[in-house]
Amino acid sequence: MITMLAASSVVNSNLACSSRISSSSDFTSGHSWRPIEAVKLTQTRAVSSIRISCAATKPAKTPAEEEWKVKRKLLAEKRVRSVDVKEALRLQKENNFVILDVRPEAEFKEAHPPGAVNVQIYRLIKEWTAWDIARRAAFAFFGIFAGTEENPEFIQSVDAKVGKDAKIIVACSTGGTLKPTQNFPDGKQSRSLIAAYLLVLNGYSNVYHLEGGLYAWFKEGLPAVDGEE
Repeated sequence: MITMLAASSVVNSNLACSSRISSSSDFTSGHSWRPIEAVKLTQTRAVSSIRISCAATKPAKTPAEEEWKVKRKLLAEKRVRSVDVKEALRLQKENNFVILDVRPEAEFKEAHPPGAVNVQIYRLIKEWTAWDIARRAAFAFFGIFAGTEENPEFIQSVDAKVGKDAKIIVACSTGGTLKPTQNFPDGKQSRSLIAAYLLVLNGYSNVYHLEGGLYAWFKEGLPAVDGEE
């Protein structure tokens, strides 16, 4: 039996499995069977079982896959502030804050704030291990043919493009929130909040979060450019 589950950009699957068929006799009754008797028993009772051993084992959990409550607690401890889009624009202009856009590159090229730096936190699945093939198949099951995976080079890319001393406002499409609401008493996770968590986990100390995401930025009619700058 194959179970498929797709949630946000993470998919758990037990595909690409191999089967092993093994005979099963009543060896729990205390009898000691000679080989010929075991053959007769197998022929007459035809008792067998199929054991599925899966080759597509999911890799160990990464920091980005940590429970949201754990992420939220660390973000609070590190005093990661959420700012609305107008405050973000002001901080960018007056205080040299960098807007770090963690959306996929294609979305960034469609439109983004002027001066924003793009480092995608999730990217298209690249590898072809059994686990990667399983995830592709699971995404395809739900009609998603461009499945994504966590970008393992996220921190290295931010280090190279921005640097640990930079003042950063992390932005994604919808933003998520650290504030408790009626529907989300623990706030709501988002790509930008996952990225903020990874940044503070790796020594970044000036990290802010864009409340409402870039959806709110564009809705407010704030400056935007398309393509490469």
